[in-house]
Amino acid sequence: SHTCTYGALGAFATGMGSTDIACAMATGEVWMKVPPTIKFVYHGRLNKWVSGKDLILYTIGDIGVDGARYAAMEFAGEAISALSMDSRFTMANMAIEAGGKAGLFRVDKKTRAYLQKKAGRPYTAYEPDRDAAYEKIIEYDVSEIEPQVAFPPLPSNVRPVSQAGNVKIDQSVIGSCTNGRIEDLEMAADVLKWNKVHPDVRLVVLPGSQEVYLEALRRGYIETFVRAGAAVSTPTCGPCLGGHMGVLAAGERAISTTNRNFVGRMGSTQSEVYLSNPAVAAASAVLGRIGSPTEVAE
Repeated sequence: SHTCTYGALGAFATGMGSTDIACAMATGEVWMKVPPTIKFVYHGRLNKWVSGKDLILYTIGDIGVDGARYAAMEFAGEAISALSMDSRFTMANMAIEAGGKAGLFRVDKKTRAYLQKKAGRPYTAYEPDRDAAYEKIIEYDVSEIEPQVAFPPLPSNVRPVSQAGNVKIDQSVIGSCTNGRIEDLEMAADVLKWNKVHPDVRLVVLPGSQEVYLEALRRGYIETFVRAGAAVSTPTCGPCLGGHMGVLAAGERAISTTNRNFVGRMGSTQSEVYLSNPAVAAASAVLGRIGSPTEVAE
């Protein structure tokens, strides 16, 4: 379902169920409606410790988990232009959590620089039509957005980290297809380099790929995590879907950089999952409760 991550490259990409895929394999065709497009425009400059994860959580909190149902979400504005590719991948990844069919970014200099290293063949970049018709246009001032936390049981149950209250945690998870890229690990390492994981908390770090893992090794992030008291795994979905490497027991709480916090998503139906960016997840691992990176890092 998170195939829509490719939207960060300006590609229409959406998930398919196993039945749809079987029919496509058998017939060579797939049936889809052309989705309407909702344009999200983000103005201003991001505050410190705020990333693409916070923008998409804030957006989902605003429109709800069905706010973009079957629609293409187009992300635009000066704040989006300033985002790294890693943050764009995160936003596109979670378009599905707003009910979206796809999350799309324009192809700019940053996209082309990324593709120059990755693309193995020529490609065509598509632009929005100048007279494009949108179902609606929603605008935000990002200067008013602080790190966000999605409380259970939905990604739309969002509040600023300053309003999280005293929520004690048993586990913190940093990684997954949503936030397992090198920028994410860098953000977490910046918080953890002078701190130790709280004795009552398990911190699990999941690099998004072997390439990311090797780059994190070269930069010293893996050593930072280990010295802080984290368990670093090889790249995997891990506990995100209740698989392994941090599955929650009844009564346990986790803060996680993953994309979903539904009941039973990470293990027991009596556990709770809170969603955040990597800096908040790292800071919470240090504090033993959900908290802001400003509490433990400069």
